Amino acid sequence: MEAGDGDWSALWAEKIEKAEKEKRRELVLQGQLTDKKIQQTSSLNPKIYSLTLLNYLEISQSPSLREIDAGIGNLIHLQSLLLCRNKLSEIPRAVGSLKSLKVLDVSVNELQALPEEISQLCDLNTLNVSCNQIKALPTGLSKCVKLAIINISKNEISAFPADFFSDDLELLSTIVANENAIADISGEISNLSALKNLDLSNNKLTEIPSELADCSKLKEINFRGNKLKDKRLEKMVNGCQTKSVLDYLRAGGRGKGKGKGKQDSGEKDDSREKEKKKRPDKRQKNRKEEEEEEDLNRMVVRVLHVSDSPTAVTVKVTALVKEVRPYIVCCVVKGMNLKSGNALKRFLTAQIKLHDEICEKRTKATIATHDLQLVKGPLLYDARSPKTLKIVPLGRKEIKAADLVRQLQLEAEEQRKQRKRQNVSGLHK
Repeated sequence: MEAGDGDWSALWAEKIEKAEKEKRRELVLQGQLTDKKIQQTSSLNPKIYSLTLLNYLEISQSPSLREIDAGIGNLIHLQSLLLCRNKLSEIPRAVGSLKSLKVLDVSVNELQALPEEISQLCDLNTLNVSCNQIKALPTGLSKCVKLAIINISKNEISAFPADFFSDDLELLSTIVANENAIADISGEISNLSALKNLDLSNNKLTEIPSELADCSKLKEINFRGNKLKDKRLEKMVNGCQTKSVLDYLRAGGRGKGKGKGKQDSGEKDDSREKEKKKRPDKRQKNRKEEEEEEDLNRMVVRVLHVSDSPTAVTVKVTALVKEVRPYIVCCVVKGMNLKSGNALKRFLTAQIKLHDEICEKRTKATIATHDLQLVKGPLLYDARSPKTLKIVPLGRKEIKAADLVRQLQLEAEEQRKQRKRQNVSGLHK
C-alpha cells in the first residue's frame, strides 16, 4: 500500500518532532520515506538543524538530496555525520563548526571537491569520501591530528596534498586510495609512524619510495594495477606478501644489497649441510617445549584478594593513548622470590610466551615487569610521536624512538647479510 503526500509529510514531521521532544541523541533518515519528502520540498526539513543535542545523524540512500544547508553547523555536538549514497554536489563550509565530529562519511555522492574547513575538525578519526568525483584533497588535513582512517578510493585524485605525509598524523593507520590517478608518493610517507594498511592499487604510480619500508607497523599494502618502472618490483607487488616487498625496498631494490650473485651447486650443497648442522634436533626441541609448558603450568596466578584501598603508586592516563592502546591494567604483586635458582628465567619465559601468543607478538598488548622498590610514582601512561619520545633502551644511551627504530633496522639488515639469510631473525625481528 502506497502512502499519499500527506502521509509522507506527517511521518517525516513526526519523526523529527519526536526526536526533539524526547531529546534524542541519534537521528536516522534514509530510503524511500526521506527521498519522497525531499522530492516534495527540494530540501531537508529545516527543523533538523535545530536538534542541537544530536551526536549521531545519518541521512542516506536519498537520490533527491543534492545539498545540505549551512545550518548543519548548528549541530555542535555531532560526533558522527553520515551523508552517504545521496546526490550531494558539495559539502557546506559550515561543517568546520562541528568541532566534536569524529566520523564523517560522504561516500557515494557527486562531490567534486571538499571544503578547506574540514581541516578544522581536530577530533576527526574517520574520513570516508570514496566513490565521488573529487579531483584534489584540501590542504591542512595534517591538522586533523586524530585522523586514523581515510578512504578516498574511486575518485579522480592525482596527488596527495603537500602536507599530508606529516608526523602530526601520528595515529593514521589506514589509507585506502585505490582507483584514482595518483602518480607519485613522497618519501615523507615514512613520517606516518602508525601506518598499518595502505591501498594504492589501480593508480598511475611508476615508482614506490624506498622510505615506505621505514613504516615499522605496516602490515598490508596493495600496489596492484600500477605500471612500475622496476618490473621485478611490479611482479612482486602483484604476487608477493607485504614483507617481501618491504624487504626489497629496504635493500634498495634490484642490484643493491643482494650479495655477490648466485652460488654454484657445490657452494649450495655446503651451505645446506651447514644449515642442517645448525638446526636443533626435533626431539630435543619438543622436549624443551614440554619443559617450558610444565614451567608455565606451575606459574598460575590465583587472585586471592583485591583491595579497594589505593596503592602507593598511581597511574595518570592521557587522552592521546585512546586511539593507540586504550587499555592499561596494573597490579602490585608481593611475596615473589625471583632470586633463587631458575625462578627469574622461568618467569621471563612465561612472559615471552604470553607475548608471542596471547599478545600476538606484542602487536595487541605488551607486558612490562618492574621492581616495585625502584618505581616512583605517579606514573604517566601517554602516547608521543617517535620523533619526540626519548627512551633509554637496555644497554644503550638515551635516544629518540624514531632514531632507535632506524638504528635497529640497520643492525638487523647487517646481521641478515652476515648470516646470508633472506629474512631478519631473532631479537631484531
